[in-house]
Amino acid sequence: MNTVTNQWKAVDIFTQIRDHEQVVFCNDKNTGLKAIIAIHDTTLGPALGGCRMYPYATVEDALFDVLRLSKGMTYKCLAADVDFGGGKAVIIGDPHKDKTPELFRAFGQFVESLNGRFYTGTDMGTTPDDFVHAMKETNCIVGVPEEYGGSGDSSVPTALGVIYGIQATNKVIWGSDELHGKTYAIQGLGKVGRKVAERLLKEGADLYVCDIHPTAIEAIVSYAKKLGANVKVVQGTEIYRTDADIFVPCAFGNVVNDNTIHVLKVKAIVGSANNQLLDVRHGQLLKEKGILYAPDYIVNAGGLIQVADELYGLNKERVLQKTKAIYSTLLHIYSRAEADHITTIEAANRFCEERLQQRSRRNDFFTHRKQPKWDIRR
Repeated sequence: MNTVTNQWKAVDIFTQIRDHEQVVFCNDKNTGLKAIIAIHDTTLGPALGGCRMYPYATVEDALFDVLRLSKGMTYKCLAADVDFGGGKAVIIGDPHKDKTPELFRAFGQFVESLNGRFYTGTDMGTTPDDFVHAMKETNCIVGVPEEYGGSGDSSVPTALGVIYGIQATNKVIWGSDELHGKTYAIQGLGKVGRKVAERLLKEGADLYVCDIHPTAIEAIVSYAKKLGANVKVVQGTEIYRTDADIFVPCAFGNVVNDNTIHVLKVKAIVGSANNQLLDVRHGQLLKEKGILYAPDYIVNAGGLIQVADELYGLNKERVLQKTKAIYSTLLHIYSRAEADHITTIEAANRFCEERLQQRSRRNDFFTHRKQPKWDIRR
């Protein structure tokens, strides 16, 4: 009976990962590392995606997250026009309590065992400095500080991409891409959300903000006071009920769901959080409610653009130019969704799937192309 039960469990896992090429469970008893690496697609090149650290309640929760995130990275690479595939990693643990240099070195060893199929760096709950330790075990690390040969803080272009996304959305709704004179509800004031908030305040916008860390709230309130700008702090789920013009999710995913859609009063959703829609059907519900949704993997691609560029020899001007293209790409997605009478997430997915089909017929990354500068830090 136990053998039969275990077989069914195995079948269920393979059903969950059927869209993915490879899923690696990483366990190191000496450091306490428990991690999952998911490689979704390497048609265009090695998988590229960040590593987040979060105290998931269950392994199933971690697997669910890493599978969705890695698939999103494939689409993000396609939308950003970089020749890499999609992958992601998650470390199960509290980033405020469980980090050690040895843990990240152990993680680096697992990355190295994939022989160049997966390149990773910072994400939610991790920092560039964490991966300075990981890169002692592998060269498949991106986004480390500039003094270690990396491209530095990837949240800078990510935040810039969000601003371009907001401008494109404003253009569609109000006919002008100006940022001032509007009110934005920002959920999460971390590495990206804080930069987005500061830029909007500089431009004369009003903000509602929330964050689980009081110090993050205090910092943005202090910044607003210096500018004489208007910031209203709200708690938890109240961010969904504000009278803002645009909701800007910059923290967790799955925030657009059955419980939040019916209370949202905004005209649009544009943010950096990954997997904002709990399910694709929520894109249809937003459409029916008249809320314009900017597909997250289009908007938050700035950081990906930077770390991908780093692997070929970083050119900051090139990164800025490619990040600026988020504006025109998003306008194209909006236009296509309206013309085809579909949701914006459906339009974005079709755009990426068509590009994957076109590129897969003429790109042979591994055998014919000049190899990226993987060893730039050795």
